This record gives sequence, C-alpha cells and structure tokens, in this order.
Amino acid sequence: MDVSAPARPLFVTDHPELLDDLLRLAAAAGVEATVAHHPAHAAGEWARAPAVVVGADLLRAACELGLRPRPHVVVAALGGADTAVWEAALRLGAESVLRLPEDEPRLSGVLADSAHTRPGRGRVVSVVGGRGGAGASVLAIALALAGRRAHLDSALIDTDPLGCGLDLLLGAEHAEGARWGDLVKREGRLNWSALRAALPRVHGLTLLTWERGPAAPVPPAAVRAVVACAARGADLVVADLPRGLGAAAEDVLRRTTLALLVVTADLPGVIAANRLVPRLRATTANTRVLIGGGASDLSAADITDALTLPLAGRVPPDRDLARALRLGLPPGERRSSPLAAFADRVVADLLHGTTAQAPASAPASRPLTQETQ
Repeated sequence: MDVSAPARPLFVTDHPELLDDLLRLAAAAGVEATVAHHPAHAAGEWARAPAVVVGADLLRAACELGLRPRPHVVVAALGGADTAVWEAALRLGAESVLRLPEDEPRLSGVLADSAHTRPGRGRVVSVVGGRGGAGASVLAIALALAGRRAHLDSALIDTDPLGCGLDLLLGAEHAEGARWGDLVKREGRLNWSALRAALPRVHGLTLLTWERGPAAPVPPAAVRAVVACAARGADLVVADLPRGLGAAAEDVLRRTTLALLVVTADLPGVIAANRLVPRLRATTANTRVLIGGGASDLSAADITDALTLPLAGRVPPDRDLARALRLGLPPGERRSSPLAAFADRVVADLLHGTTAQAPASAPASRPLTQETQ
C-alpha cells in the first residue's frame, strides 16, 4: 500500500450488480474507489479510507472479522434491508443503511464528501440524562471543552428544545451568531466552514443552541444535515440530547460514536434511565453509563446490572460547580476542577478507541475490555 497516495473511499462487496452501481456513483461524484471483494482484503484500507461502503452481501462477514468501528461507514443494499441487516450494521458501527436505487442521492453525497473528509475525524458523542437534573448538559459542555483542550476542532450542539440553552450555561447568551431558528429550513449537505463561521464561537467552541423564548420545532432533516456537516468537518461533536428522543435525536444517535447515559445513583434515577435503554440500544451501537456526581444510594455494579449497560465512569463531585454556574462560568473550564479532569480522561480514551471506566470508589480511568468506536 502506498501511504503517500491520496486515500480513496473503500467499497467492500462481492455482489456484481451492487459493485457496478457503486462504481457508477463514484464516477459521477468524481472520485476513484478501492474495491475489496472480501472483508479480509479491506483491513489495510479500513482505517485510512475517508469513507467505507459495505455491501449487505459481506456485512455479516465484516462483523465476524472484528473490523474496528470507525466513522464514515455506511451499508448499501439492493432493494430492501431486513432486520438482520440493520442489526449487523449497528454491530459494525455503520451510520446508516442505504437502499439502492432510492437512496442513490444520499450515497452520491457520501462519495462526494469523501473527497473532503479525512479518516478518523468526526467523532460524535451524544449525552442524554436518565432523568431531569442528572447533569447531562453540564457534562456535554465539559466534554466539548476537554476536546478544545486536546486541540480538537470541537462543536457543541444543543438538541433539547425544552432546556435552558447551552449558551446560558456557558455564560454566553448574548453571543452573536445563528441559532436553530435560523436553520430550521436547512437540509441536504452543508459546508462546515460556512456553517462554523455562521454559528457563535464561545470559549473556543462552535456552539449551536436555541434562541430565547419558545423554541420552534426543528425538522429532523435539518438536524440530520447539521450533525452530518459537523461530523464531516469537526474533530469532535458533542450533542446534548433531550430525554424524549424524538426522530431528530434518533438521527443524531445513528451517527454517534459514543452515547453516554447520565444516571443519578438512586432508585428513581435508575428506573427513569431504564426507560431509555431500549431506544438507545436500537439506534446506536455503543451506549455506556455515566454515574452523576451527586449522593450515591446505589453502587456502580447495581446500576450497570439494572441497566445492562457497561460503565463509562463516575463523575467526581465538584464543589465549585454550582458557584461557577451562578457566575456564568463554563462548567469544567478550569483544568484543575475534578469535572475537567474527568472530561479530559473521557476524551483522551475516546481518541485512543477506549472509554474511561472508573471503579465505584474512585474516578480513576481504566479501559474496558470490549472495543469502542
């Protein structure tokens, strides 16, 4: 393999008709592709390719081979896709299943974007509270700030229309730039450079949140377009999701590298969080539990057993957090704060393909044995 040569999108299929369609779409998009007729032949280009299209015919074999989950993977199927295809796509960490010929425009967009996409970029972390007040929004901000400290181009996207607004928690409610209300009619492919320039820039983050007052519904197509654009252009995208997990939130979850369910360590918190688990499992391949930093009535083992999800960590108590929020200071901004240190570990482990798991007694980091995206 010539590592100096420009990376090409990778097609993994041995289906003649599907391959003909893929090569035709690649030619129309003006890109050349590498073809692997077996998943084993894809190993050398799997991490390097800016985009990967796996045919439904080799999807099961790709899962069995244990190829490492990565961004910018889609599954292509001729005609319909049954439940087994969707389940295998989730196992592989694919962002979507595209059915040809009806999804040809979307696949053409993926191939055209691959000419401007660098592999390994666009990690999407989705944070959702298991109950109101669990601290999901605060954690989302802390993770985005940790990405900035790691010298990542970080975007923070607020998808909860009934929250107070992440700009308020950042002390930047008067920051200039577009809000969701300015983007409700956007769909299709967007240019990240142009979108980034239009949005507020707050504490080194690109921020998308809501205007003051009643929030107008944002069509799922607009959310899909914005998150896809950010995932193509930014290094790290942190999305603060609503507990309702409507169609727009589910679109975000399908693009998610790591979903974090923030749970309070008490019985009501675990029961409320458990209502979300089936929908999280159905829409993202990598969901983990974060235990909030409040009082603990239950052990970490009790919580993960009840939710049947692995533990990402336990957020340490931060005595200065309430004061920082009152003063309009970003949570987790000070590197010396326990919240910032924890967020730094989560982001570092995400970059290395693991997530930080803490023992119940301490927030120390150690990787889990199962692979993450």
